[in-house]
Amino acid sequence: MKTAEFKKLDGLDLSNLLAQRQTTPYELMQTSIELATKLDQEFDFLCHEQFDESLALAQNWEERGAFRGIPFLLKDSGLASRRFPSHVGSALFKDSKYAVDSFLAERFEKAGFIAYARTTVPELCMAPTTEATVYGKVTKNPWDVTRSPGGSSGGAAVAVATGVVPVAHGSDGGGSIRIPAACCGIYGFKASRGVVPMGPLRGEGWGGLAVDGVLSRTVRDTAAAMDAIGGYAPGSPYAAPVFERSFMDAVQPKAFRKLRIGVWRETFGGVTTDPEVSAALEKTVQICKDLGHEIVDLNIPEFDYQSYIKAHTNVLAGNIVNSVEAKLQASGQTLSTSDLERAIYTGYEYGKTLSARDYIEAVNTFHAVGRLMSGWMQSIDILMTPALCKLPAKLGELSMDRDFWDLRKRVGNYSCFMAIINASGQPAAALPTYWTGEGLPVATQIIGHFGQDDVVLQLSAEIESTKHWRPFHYEYQV
Repeated sequence: MKTAEFKKLDGLDLSNLLAQRQTTPYELMQTSIELATKLDQEFDFLCHEQFDESLALAQNWEERGAFRGIPFLLKDSGLASRRFPSHVGSALFKDSKYAVDSFLAERFEKAGFIAYARTTVPELCMAPTTEATVYGKVTKNPWDVTRSPGGSSGGAAVAVATGVVPVAHGSDGGGSIRIPAACCGIYGFKASRGVVPMGPLRGEGWGGLAVDGVLSRTVRDTAAAMDAIGGYAPGSPYAAPVFERSFMDAVQPKAFRKLRIGVWRETFGGVTTDPEVSAALEKTVQICKDLGHEIVDLNIPEFDYQSYIKAHTNVLAGNIVNSVEAKLQASGQTLSTSDLERAIYTGYEYGKTLSARDYIEAVNTFHAVGRLMSGWMQSIDILMTPALCKLPAKLGELSMDRDFWDLRKRVGNYSCFMAIINASGQPAAALPTYWTGEGLPVATQIIGHFGQDDVVLQLSAEIESTKHWRPFHYEYQV
C-alpha cells in the first residue's frame, strides 16, 4: 500500500480492506513503519521500537476484532506489555520490563491492533508537554515545530496527526488525552472512570484520576476501540458503567438526537483564556445551534480552584514518592539528582513532607468535585467548554526544568477546564473544530454525565459530520 493512501484512511477503513483481502496486516505494518521512521526524524515521537518482531507478528497474524490487524502504538506510560519495555519518560525507570501483559494490552490485541513501538511522554506522564530528557529529544507539534504537541500522550497525538497510525493508545490523568488532541487537531476522548480496567498490576491511577483510552482521527475509530477495550475486569475497584447501546451504535446518524447543551465560558480562579480559544468555543456553539440543539449559558458554581490544584498536586507528589521508593527498594540503588528531572525531583522532596491526612483530604476534594459537577449539570445533557485556555504552548514553557509547584500552577492556568473532569470521573472529549490563521488547531471540549459516554460520542460524531473539523489533513512529503 502506498503511504499517501494509508494516511488518508482511518482504522475501520483499513480493517475493511483487510476483510476484503485487498491488503494484509504485513503490508499495513510495512507502510506504517516506513512512515514512522521518516516522520520520527522530524517530530521525535517514537521509542522502544520493535520493528522486526512486529513485522514477523503481522506476517503470521490471525485477523480478529473490529480492527483485524492494523498497526498500533502503545504509550510509554508504563502500561504493562511483555513485548515492550518502558521508560515512563524517566531515567530512573529506564527500560523497565514486565512479566505480564496488562488487561488493556490484551484487549488491544483482541481488538485487532498490532503494536510495534511506544510513543514518548513527559517524565512519569506529569506534564502537558512531551519533553522528557531520557529520550534525548523533544517531541514537536507537526503544525508548528516550535510548539509542544501537548502531553502526556504527546507522542501518540503526533503519530495520529501525521498519519503514522490511525489510532494510538493514550491515557488521561489531568487532560493527557484531550490536551495533545487539542494541540494536534485530532479527536481525544476520555471515558468515564471504570470503563477501561487497569489491572492486573494495579487497580487505579492517581487516586482515581487516571483513565486509559485512545486518540484517533475519526470518532468512529474511537467508538469501535472503546467497544473493544471497555468493560469491567474482575477485581477492579470501580464498576464499569453499563451502557444501553454500543458506542458504535451511538455514533450512527440514526442515533443523533436533540440535546440541551450548557456552555461554560468563565474560568475558575480568574484564569484568562486566549481570544482564539473563545472564538473556537463560539464556533462550536454555533455549529450545535445549526444542528438544532438547545444552547443555554451557565454561570459557574462557587468553587475553590486553588484548593483543587493543591489536591491534584498532592496526589501527584504522593504518587512520585510511592513510585520512586518502590523502584529504589527493588533496585537497591540510592537516588541522585540526575535520576529525575527538576520538577519530579522537587515533587519527590515535597511529597515526602505530606501526611496521610493530606492525601485523604485531596481524595475528598476530588469526590466533592464529582458532586459539584453532577448537581451543576442536572438541567443539561452536555456541558461545553474551551479545551485549553491557551494556544499550544511553546516548547520549554511547561517543561520539567522548574520547581514542581511552579509547574503545577502553570498547568492549572493552561488546562483549567480539563483536570477537574478527571476528579469527577466524567466522560469528555476534545473536538478539533477550529484553526487559527497561522494553521494552529484550537479545540472545544464537551463533557457528559458520568456513565453517559455514548452521549459524548454521539454529539462528537454529529459535529464531525458537519465537516467543520478536518479529521485528517496533515500532508507531509515522504
